[in-house]
Amino acid sequence: MDELLSEALGLQKVWQAKNTEEMQRRGVIVRTEVRDWLREHAEALATAMEIPLNDVGVEGKDGAGQKAEVVWTRVYSKSRTPSATDGWYIVYLFSGDGERVYLSLNQGTTEWIAGELKPREPAALKKRIDWARPLIEQAALERPDLLTEIRLSARTKLGKGYEPGNVVAIEYQRDAIPESTVLSEDLLFMARLLGLLYKSADEATYVPGDLPVEVREATQSAATTANRRSARKGGQGFLLTAAERRAIEKCSVLLATEHFEAQGWSVKDVGSSKPYDLHLTRADEELHVEVKGTTSDGSQIILTRAEVEWQRRFAPDNALVVVHSIELDRTAEPVSATGGVLHCTSPWTIEEETLTVISYIHRTGL
Repeated sequence: MDELLSEALGLQKVWQAKNTEEMQRRGVIVRTEVRDWLREHAEALATAMEIPLNDVGVEGKDGAGQKAEVVWTRVYSKSRTPSATDGWYIVYLFSGDGERVYLSLNQGTTEWIAGELKPREPAALKKRIDWARPLIEQAALERPDLLTEIRLSARTKLGKGYEPGNVVAIEYQRDAIPESTVLSEDLLFMARLLGLLYKSADEATYVPGDLPVEVREATQSAATTANRRSARKGGQGFLLTAAERRAIEKCSVLLATEHFEAQGWSVKDVGSSKPYDLHLTRADEELHVEVKGTTSDGSQIILTRAEVEWQRRFAPDNALVVVHSIELDRTAEPVSATGGVLHCTSPWTIEEETLTVISYIHRTGL
């Protein structure tokens, strides 16, 4: 393995986007030879990550079409991070200048939004890192050489994009790559850290910086309805069951009702018959309230076209209540939702630039 890493770094120095003979060889190393070495450790990796053997995935990429400046080979859980745009994994990242390779505990630095692959916001990546590092802090104390920042010396935007996704990493300088036995030990150590994140993510209602589960559900549903081959099953984190959605809705409507009643409003729940949730009256005042509950930080919510159109008609006699950071107890029967932080906007003016279209209905003329 040490020889493979050294050879790949040497080829990095003659990187071209064209598929030259050198780039072909580099591709074989990261896509096949490093991958095969990692697969030899599959059983040990499964134990370290505390996942089933058949859930251990290994893949390498050197670019589709044009050859990527920064190439990589990653180890991951197939059920949790089926794509390099999802969740957490450990990955060998080869610097653009060929001077170093990192074994990085990293994350998806891009995400699918409305059918397009877009870079994750740096602030979202930082939230995820701030969530992850305390979870591995005790185990990471074994390795004082772990780096919280990596330097890939990349010229391309894609190559630079991996840097802000790093949680912790081990650096190997081109002229000081350890022998394969040490590389194996390092690999399993990093796999243990990855396993800690998987366990915590499995148990979490929401991981800061992630797309809210409601947004992921709506995007996946739209892709499925449109028969997109890219529509994935499973992936990072839980989707909501019908019982969980009901519990979140009940919790958020209750908090909103208490909020408005404390201000002297008479509150009527009209969600089952009207295109909004609460109808408020106070003397000669009237308010039409849309309530959205979420386990996320509330920075994004899902609105239907009807909800947008009706709230624009009601304005300025309208309001949006977002109850975020709701906690789900999946061990209870039935599932329960508690907590939540209420934020109210009234009057609620829906600006076009704040909306992202998830799907369209197209009249074909047939």
